[in-house]
Amino acid sequence: MTPVEQTPFRFRIERRGVMRVPGVVFATRELLPQAAGDMALEQVANVAALPGIVRASYAMPDVHWGYGFPIGGVAATDVDAGGVISPGGVGFDISCGVRLLAADTDRGRFSPRLRTLMDILGDTIPRGVGRGGLWKLAGRSQMEKLLTGGAEYAVERGHGVPRDLVRCEDHGALPEADPSQVGQRAVDRGLQQVGSLGAGNHFLEVQAVDEVYDTDTAAAFGLRPGQVCVMIHCGSRGLGHQVCTDHVRVMDHSLRAYGISVPDRQLACAPVVSPPGRDYLGAMAAAANYGRANRQLLTQAARHAFATAAGVGLDLVYDVSHNTAKIETHDVDGVPRRLCVHRKGATLALPPGHPNLPEDLTEAGQPVLVPGTMGTASYVMVGTPENDAFLSACHGAGRVWSRHQALRRVRGEQLRGEMEAHGIAVRPSSWRGLAEETPDAYKDIDTVAAATEGAGLARLVVRLVPLGVVKG
Repeated sequence: MTPVEQTPFRFRIERRGVMRVPGVVFATRELLPQAAGDMALEQVANVAALPGIVRASYAMPDVHWGYGFPIGGVAATDVDAGGVISPGGVGFDISCGVRLLAADTDRGRFSPRLRTLMDILGDTIPRGVGRGGLWKLAGRSQMEKLLTGGAEYAVERGHGVPRDLVRCEDHGALPEADPSQVGQRAVDRGLQQVGSLGAGNHFLEVQAVDEVYDTDTAAAFGLRPGQVCVMIHCGSRGLGHQVCTDHVRVMDHSLRAYGISVPDRQLACAPVVSPPGRDYLGAMAAAANYGRANRQLLTQAARHAFATAAGVGLDLVYDVSHNTAKIETHDVDGVPRRLCVHRKGATLALPPGHPNLPEDLTEAGQPVLVPGTMGTASYVMVGTPENDAFLSACHGAGRVWSRHQALRRVRGEQLRGEMEAHGIAVRPSSWRGLAEETPDAYKDIDTVAAATEGAGLARLVVRLVPLGVVKG
């Protein structure tokens, strides 16, 4: 499938077949999916067939193949006109997201303590498949409090400070959470994993501000040149995966009952207002709250490590998720509509003046956190008012190699040596996991960030470079 170039950063897939709206891909020609077997553009077209979809099926510059929706896919359906909700438009790692913390020190002063810090983090941050977490919940009753309260509940229990919630999307908790729709197997998987990175592309990375593009906005975010930061990327672990698995099965069985036909069974869905739609929305919100509490616990672990290694504190810059579906109001053809906005591998990007911003960020706008992969840069951007993709932006670099390809081409031990030679301290959970996440397996993050700005989705604020990484 070859989309038509409209501008250097915007490509269009015209309606055909069962598509109800066009597809729009924000990218450069270099960033369009090109790997053999990457069917991401076909998935953009498939998503355009969902009942109730409005405006377009969008893809961000980091788009690549995923389950049902492409990763980097955004789609909004009209709740009051038969619009559907699809678990494939959220993904298995519900509320996977990124949290950025800023230290009250700079790179030069902190450098002598970096190795000590990385040793502490390497010893204390739980990571890897099925590993335990920092907070062992007592049972389902306590789990339900966490699923309802998210990061708010974690802070109430002493795992953080009230200001953390001000700088967290949705104040740390989605109010639509319904723990009764989270099955017991999901609960069992989640009881021992609160405060853990997991595996795959998840990480805790110590970084430094390398370049500032917008001094005033950076200052509003609490960032300055040379400052040491911590970026945490993780989600809802086994609990979120099980929630997705359970509700995909229910929706697949209910397609016929609601007279819905989709071009790909991985797009199984149901009307937002239907019982299975409402049930999934409640379960998804509960799993999202688990993901936010998970990042809150890791924040406290990072604070303890920094205090122990160097007597340094950490303030939260922002926490934003990139695997969610949320009910929002947007103008469509000049009319306000209640929409279910799916963002899969795409982050919310509120512009300056938006009513949902925290008071101290009203003039600046929302931080948009765009991590690179290991050993490469990451970016902090800010939302823009001209964004027509339901105020959404990219969430990272985007894969170009499968994990199997990476394992065939890279050895974890060698990769660590190369990174250490470049001054980046690495604490992996396994050599295999490290090799799978080689920087060569991803798109160039600088190009992705530039395309995101060129497409008008978000503006550059600062560029961060890695000092050390704890790898899931």
